[in-house]
Amino acid sequence: MAALAVPLLLLPLGGCSSGTPETCMPRDTSGISSADLPGTYVGAQDAEGATITLGPSDGSGKGKVTVRDWPTGDWYRSELGDTFDGSGTWGFDPGAGTGGTPRVGLRLTEPKLFLDGDTLDSLSVAADAERTFLYEDDDPDICAKFRLQLEK
Repeated sequence: MAALAVPLLLLPLGGCSSGTPETCMPRDTSGISSADLPGTYVGAQDAEGATITLGPSDGSGKGKVTVRDWPTGDWYRSELGDTFDGSGTWGFDPGAGTGGTPRVGLRLTEPKLFLDGDTLDSLSVAADAERTFLYEDDDPDICAKFRLQLEK
C-alpha cells in the first residue's frame, strides 16, 4: 500500500500542468519596456474568454486599452454581471527601481470609471524571446491561473 502512495507524492501539485512556473511562463523580466507590450493578449485558465488589447504608448508613457469579458469587481457585479467590455488607458511600471516585477496598470473609464479595486486593474508582465504574458500575480510558486498571452 505504501508503494502506491510514493508515486502520487511525486505528481506536481497545483499550478501548471506543463511543469514549473518557469516552464509555463518566463520569469526573466529584465529588459522589458512599454514598447514591447502593445498588441492583443488572449486569456487562458481562469482568464479563458478574456482579451486585452494594449495600444501603442504615447509620449507620456500611456496608451489606450480595451478589454473584453474582463472580470467585474464586487462593487459593479450586480449592475454589469461577472464580466464586462470596456476601455481606458494603460501605463507601465518597469519595477526596476524596487527590484520588483514589471507591471501594467489599467485605468478603465468605460463603461464606468472604475476606481482601484473595482476590477482587475494591475497585471504583472513576463516575457522571453518568444512569449509575452500579462498575469495576476497571486502566488509566485505556481503558474498564474489568470494569465493572457500576446498573440503573434
